[in-house]
Amino acid sequence: MGSPWKGFVEFTLPASPPTAFVSADLSSTSPVGLSLSPYGRSMSFDPGMLHNNGHTAYANGTGPGIRETGVVEKLLTSYGFIQCSERQARLFFHCSQYNGNLQELKIGDDVEFEVSSDRRTGKPIAVKLLKIKPEVLPEERISGQVVSSIPLHLDGKSAPGQVPTGSVCYERNGEVFYLTYTPDDVESNIHLDTGDKVSFYMETNKHTGAVSARNIQLVKKKQMRCQGVVCATKEAFGFIERADVVKEIFFHYSEFKGDLEALQAGDDVEFTIKDRNGKEVATDVRLLPQGTVIFEDISIEQFEGTVVKVIPKVPTKNQNDPLPGRISARIGFTDKELPFGEKDTKSKVTLLEGDHIQLNISTDRRDKLERATNIDILPDTFNFTKETREMDMLSAQRNHAVRIKKLPKGTVSFHTQSEQRFMGVVEKDALAATKNASPTKSKEKVPFEAEEGVIAYEDCGVKLTVPYHTKDLEGGGHPQVGDKVEFSINEVKRTGQQSAVSIRVLNRNASNAKRLHGFVATLKDNFGFIETANHDQEIFFHYSEMCGDLENLELGDTVEYTLSKGKGNKVSAEKVTKVAAGTASVMMGKVIRPLRSVDPSQTEYQGLIELWVNIMVMFIISSFKHTNQRTKGQNYPFGIMGMASKGDCLQKGELVKFQVCTVAQTGQKMACNVLPQRRAMVECVKDQFGFITYEVGESKKLFFHVKEVQDGLELQTGDEVEFSVVLNQRTGKCSACNVRRVSEGPKPVVTPRPDRLVNRLKSITLDDASAPRLVIVRQPRGPDNSKVQANL
Repeated sequence: MGSPWKGFVEFTLPASPPTAFVSADLSSTSPVGLSLSPYGRSMSFDPGMLHNNGHTAYANGTGPGIRETGVVEKLLTSYGFIQCSERQARLFFHCSQYNGNLQELKIGDDVEFEVSSDRRTGKPIAVKLLKIKPEVLPEERISGQVVSSIPLHLDGKSAPGQVPTGSVCYERNGEVFYLTYTPDDVESNIHLDTGDKVSFYMETNKHTGAVSARNIQLVKKKQMRCQGVVCATKEAFGFIERADVVKEIFFHYSEFKGDLEALQAGDDVEFTIKDRNGKEVATDVRLLPQGTVIFEDISIEQFEGTVVKVIPKVPTKNQNDPLPGRISARIGFTDKELPFGEKDTKSKVTLLEGDHIQLNISTDRRDKLERATNIDILPDTFNFTKETREMDMLSAQRNHAVRIKKLPKGTVSFHTQSEQRFMGVVEKDALAATKNASPTKSKEKVPFEAEEGVIAYEDCGVKLTVPYHTKDLEGGGHPQVGDKVEFSINEVKRTGQQSAVSIRVLNRNASNAKRLHGFVATLKDNFGFIETANHDQEIFFHYSEMCGDLENLELGDTVEYTLSKGKGNKVSAEKVTKVAAGTASVMMGKVIRPLRSVDPSQTEYQGLIELWVNIMVMFIISSFKHTNQRTKGQNYPFGIMGMASKGDCLQKGELVKFQVCTVAQTGQKMACNVLPQRRAMVECVKDQFGFITYEVGESKKLFFHVKEVQDGLELQTGDEVEFSVVLNQRTGKCSACNVRRVSEGPKPVVTPRPDRLVNRLKSITLDDASAPRLVIVRQPRGPDNSKVQANL
């Protein structure tokens, strides 16, 4: 044959698959130099494809094999199956027939192959496999976002046939579409994270119709959220200590998303890092639950060590180390030097070099730096140090005490007290160290300098004087000028100052003014009034004249006092001392005259109770309500001291229970422990108050507040109650207090339905069109919006 000639012919193969066009290159003299493509395009010639590894390359053993295309449907270790694209056939293939890197072959890949037959079984098989790379038609790149990234632990390590995939999404006309991708679809072999901005092409698989993303390029990485702790706050900005690196980052208050008033140093926050003017700043700062951010891990095991270097009291200018201290500790079998700072000492004690201490080891999660923390001095450390120790009690002083150790109570004493007892005479009274404040108001004590008294005595023939204070008195008596006392001498160790202590009154001075008894009738802001023992008048006294604790003084207390005259010959009580009250004896009566504090128009100071004599006390009480059978008896005066409740306001005509006591000084019999017997009906109850049918003065109704009802009961109209009456000094009106329900009132009775209505309902039938009907407009629903069955 002459020189080779080239030409192309097109012809149709009468085969069972769909019609395909074959291009033949006539320049080759080989009878198998043909390559078939289902797309009508010429395929490149590969001489290596002539080798069939022992398989016949012809379907019937007489002609060349036809190349087809298909998709890898199943792939195992040494063999697999291909689904033909041009016909409904599933062909077996051995991995040795694949021309390429078997690790790159995956399920779903497009392949080109020839059809042959197995020698033993005669079944058709695929040989001479070649992977077809998908063509990406040039088109516009689509912008989207990674929805699900490819797991790192599967990337590049998956078994044959297992392809790790991820997914991206994009938006078109308000709709969001999702596409899958594989690691081979990502350009530059980078790992994409969820939230990354990407661009890609879309490709449709010709065999399966599945749409996927190809040629994915990273456009912008997702901004990661960081965590930290607010370490400083300024006027308009602050700083955050980051949890990922040992570094602080700036943030402006405008970037904080939350209540700025609640933000403070030590709060856990999360934020996003942005670059502004070449510097990193925190943006979108948000609070996290306390304890979310953890910088360090503290060892459970405690270690012992020795202080090698202490923290300098005055840091130098060049000192930049935040952990300047050093401790030598034995960790395991090796000695290790650990740094520590000011915040690592557990007891805030001043450490010295050579101190024997115990500690925990803290490891920073960010840079793995170890340091000593929870440092505490061991009790035996003072046995090894050569420091000078002193004993003292805690007090406010300028000297700075360090390394304080608590001693048993009573070990340290500032005073020495003489065992010898001395006798002397009071030359000057001592005033109590309590400011003139009302006992009825705030119980807060106001600092007030006490005035000391003076005692004259003799020691070895030498006349001396010694000061004393009311706190050093023993017994209830208050010494006065001229009284003979017995005492000991106390001396302060540091100053040598002496004072009398353990003072006891031996003899009272006969020349002193007569001591009188009375009862506390009124207590104001800084003064009060004492009712005399005869209960006929009140004596003024100032709180500065009170000897003893003013806070324990109450209305009705029995006191001892001395009369004195001041400016304008006004009589007042001085040197007032609280004493024990006497006892009294019991009866029933009626108030015929109230106290002058209740009725200021009367001239008499005392009130008056008329005794009612009856056979039985309970019968007397009932007779007061229902009959007029009673016997009048003797009248007994009473004062504020005689009231069982000093705040109660007895009205004229009220029934009372009382006891009879005798005044020791005058022998007069008076009423005491006077207890009113009030019972009435509740007329009405409003929201927070109500009225009782009880006549007080010109009013026939008595007001009460619901908070005055005992046991928290809710009173109803008609309830019978007992109560006390108090007078408001500012408004001059009375009200009820300590209201207690005695019995409940009658319950309202439900009136039965009239017979005419009952008969009418019986006569109505369901078929009657004119009869009233109940129509359900809306079905009932429960609290959780569930349907409820209506029973009509």
